[in-house]
Amino acid sequence: MPVRAAGLSAFVPTSAALQPRGAGARPRPVAQRYLRTDWGIFVAALGLSLIGAVLVWSATHREVGMALTVRHLVNTAVGMVLAVAVVRLDVKWIRAAAPWIYAGGLAGLVLVLTPVGQVVNGSRSWLFLPGGFSLQPAELAKIGLVIGLAMLLAEGRDPRVGPGVREVLPAWALGGIPAGLILAQPDLGTTLVLGAMTIGVVAVCGARWWWTLAAIVGVVFAVVAALRVPLLDPYQVDRLLAFVDPSLDPEGIGYQSAQVRLAIGSGGWTGAGLGQGRQTQGGFVPFQETDFIFSVSAEEAGFWGACGVVLLLGFLILRALWVSLVTDDPFGRVMAVGVACWFGFQTFQNIGMNLGLMPVTGLPLPFLSYGGSSMLACWLAIGLLASAQHAPRRARWQGQ
Repeated sequence: MPVRAAGLSAFVPTSAALQPRGAGARPRPVAQRYLRTDWGIFVAALGLSLIGAVLVWSATHREVGMALTVRHLVNTAVGMVLAVAVVRLDVKWIRAAAPWIYAGGLAGLVLVLTPVGQVVNGSRSWLFLPGGFSLQPAELAKIGLVIGLAMLLAEGRDPRVGPGVREVLPAWALGGIPAGLILAQPDLGTTLVLGAMTIGVVAVCGARWWWTLAAIVGVVFAVVAALRVPLLDPYQVDRLLAFVDPSLDPEGIGYQSAQVRLAIGSGGWTGAGLGQGRQTQGGFVPFQETDFIFSVSAEEAGFWGACGVVLLLGFLILRALWVSLVTDDPFGRVMAVGVACWFGFQTFQNIGMNLGLMPVTGLPLPFLSYGGSSMLACWLAIGLLASAQHAPRRARWQGQ
């Protein structure tokens, strides 16, 4: 305690001031956050990104050399920097900014539907930026929805009671608005991701089973309606119909799906070797560096290499669920569940369409597929998981 006599208190050092600097000094709060961060999720995400760089190189080096591989690595580096920066943020700041983040995601989706938006592969999904850069707002809208659902379902609600109509219907609206804007581009794959994320988060938060069933029926109805209107472009309709009968589009998606399955099947147990896959090196699989990057791993690294990719992706999904279990902060818990639902469904859909188990919808494989917007969104999700892990521990809800 400082001495408070004869007006000398300002000149008498406290015990804290007398402590030596160095080993005895406590680390700053920001340093403590980094020391306590679960870097396992960062290592797994980096491992997947680097594997993706190798696969992108193998699929594209004969046509464009190292160009796409270098861009993939640059996107990875930028994404990592953003994720590490998010670790510094306290969950309360993310919670406070949630309405603005969600609104920003919607603004990007609206902007892309105006004449400013650019059409690529039949979908008005892109914004071209100065310097030769491009942005796909639909990818960043996933971040906005994760945070928006956490804001809606975590605050002011008894965690021992599942969400009722006052929470479920607004949550569906929160997911339905960006999903509708993305479907108007049209981009069916990302629309399904947002739908699955919303349904999964609401279900995990404890909603009654009939809410989940009603939501699934609604998504199926929306897809059928999009086919009937028709809202989707003809090539997207062909993708869905060719899933049932590949002979309906033998020179388009039917051919593409057949080549992808041939590449996967020819890999065997150990693969043909990096840069040695016949289908990959022959250029028989269109868009292999994006939609069908998994087929490169299966053909050139074989069954065991493909299993390694699946295990790393599974580790990230399970780790996200683990974060939701260990944090006491409701906002961080729901946010982690949202990331797990996002990664889980997108991984299932992408690998499923490579194996012919799901229709082709043009979804990238998280961290592995080439694409800057997707890479940045996935790394931001990793940063959100780390931030949720550091959420302050709260007293259990006691009705006050």
